[in-house]
Amino acid sequence: MNAEEHALFANDTFYMAFAQKDIEAMQRLWAADHATFCVHPGWPTITGRREILESWRRILSNPEQPGIDFYNAKAIVVGDVVMVTCYEELPGSICAATNGFIAESGEMKLFHHHSGPCANPPPPSGARSG
Repeated sequence: MNAEEHALFANDTFYMAFAQKDIEAMQRLWAADHATFCVHPGWPTITGRREILESWRRILSNPEQPGIDFYNAKAIVVGDVVMVTCYEELPGSICAATNGFIAESGEMKLFHHHSGPCANPPPPSGARSG
């Protein structure tokens, strides 16, 4: 697999961990050796792995947290980084998201996640993921 394919696979894994509320999988996905930052819809920017994982613990342990699906994932390589854009589908809303991946110990790790409401999302193109 090339870097784009590795990042798209890691992106699939990220959304699977989110959908299954699997905090251990989420912990394995986030970079440990690089700077990290995360913006959940409506939240301020969170920096640092520990703080980001705590935010995911809060989200994933919430019994009211709805399921999530995603679609139209596309990857682009920028130097040592792969950025993936996609749309997140939650009950009653669609968010546009960017997820940044970087290689650590031969695996693609998430160092950036940003998701926010999308007023006019495109329809899914091709097969849906998630």
